[in-house]
Amino acid sequence: MRGDYQQLVDEISAVLGAPATLEDRDFGLIAFGAHDSEGDDGEPAMDPVRTRSILHRRSTAAVRAWFEAFGIARATGPVRIPPDPAAGVLMGRICLPVRHRGIVHGYVWLLDDGHLSVLETGGAGVPPDPRLAQAMDTASRIGGLLAAEARAGAEVGELLRDLLTGPPAGRDAAAADLRHALGATADGPLTLVAVTPWLSETDDRAVAEGPGSALAGQPGVAAMCVLPTESAGADAVAALVRLRAMAVLEPALTAAQRLLRSPRAGAGSGPPGAPAAGRAATEARAAGPSGATAGISSPRRDLYELPAAWPEAVAAARAARADAGLGPVAEWPAIGPYRMLTGLPAGAPDSAVAPLLEPQRAGLAHTAEVFLDCAGQAGRAAAALAIHRQTLYYRLSRVEKLTGLDLDEGEDRLLLHMALKAARLRAPAAAADH
Repeated sequence: MRGDYQQLVDEISAVLGAPATLEDRDFGLIAFGAHDSEGDDGEPAMDPVRTRSILHRRSTAAVRAWFEAFGIARATGPVRIPPDPAAGVLMGRICLPVRHRGIVHGYVWLLDDGHLSVLETGGAGVPPDPRLAQAMDTASRIGGLLAAEARAGAEVGELLRDLLTGPPAGRDAAAADLRHALGATADGPLTLVAVTPWLSETDDRAVAEGPGSALAGQPGVAAMCVLPTESAGADAVAALVRLRAMAVLEPALTAAQRLLRSPRAGAGSGPPGAPAAGRAATEARAAGPSGATAGISSPRRDLYELPAAWPEAVAAARAARADAGLGPVAEWPAIGPYRMLTGLPAGAPDSAVAPLLEPQRAGLAHTAEVFLDCAGQAGRAAAALAIHRQTLYYRLSRVEKLTGLDLDEGEDRLLLHMALKAARLRAPAAAADH
């Protein structure tokens, strides 16, 4: 089907004599035509936004905001958009909304180096230029293909949802149905990717655009669905990825990184509150562009094993959100103690450790956590904290007085370490700096 898109984009380019680019509704690149125009120096006159879209498969938030300000999501005909050098849009464009039955599924962008300025886009009783009208007809054909792809993606996504969340008694039937829908893709190895928070299909924008439309056409993803995750405090998208080998996770990593760049990633809000240890700025950098994180489960050999893989993927995403060193994409085998902690029910912090978890003592909590992360080796901990060893000892003595714990005792160390890690899971999104 992707070849069909390329052929239709090339048709539009040929009709208008302008380089055309097709993007989905979230500005993800689908297909593009050749750009043969030249600048004043005889070199190809490239537009930075188009170049970035082709190289990175997606436009920046600033570019999306500039384009959407002209009402392209509501338009039913061509829209002329002027340049905006501040956003890197050096050339004007004509946008052809790609619609099917009233729902926008994407956009065709025509780069205007000046020769399209004479074209009438239509409106106010004036018909569009016949060439633009022909291009809009082709855009409608593209809309039909994208709509069909969205429907197919939604149907397969529902099968994946049934498998992951349905009653155990029905999982064999759900796996069989999903296998039939996926064909050879269902032959393992397989893994699940979780991205949270994620804009769900019940959101006003998603409803207006049509059910399932957000989950179609993700490169490298066999099936997707949005699921509620009580443990993560927000919805998550589940993406099924086929691997080349059990130990080769690159396809899942690539899919996770693409999903994190989606405007839908990070649309929700994480759990309220503030964790004990700080590192807020570092954690913000560790998350995706909108604060979302992703987790990857251990590989599985068969669809029937996926229900056990989904909690792993969600747990890894939670761990990535809690710990800057793991994010923004974490793998279940690599999240260490969070493998156990994410499986425990949420609850109040241990009474002995609670005084240390108060926001004004975030610096002390961070010191204690680094010390325990360094296996109690004072030299390593002081170096990691960039403080003198005596300063470390002083802070640790204050931790002991606050908690009543003896950091020379292994069980007390274990209790404190786990309590600090658990505090991160409760509210990693609002970490207070120290």
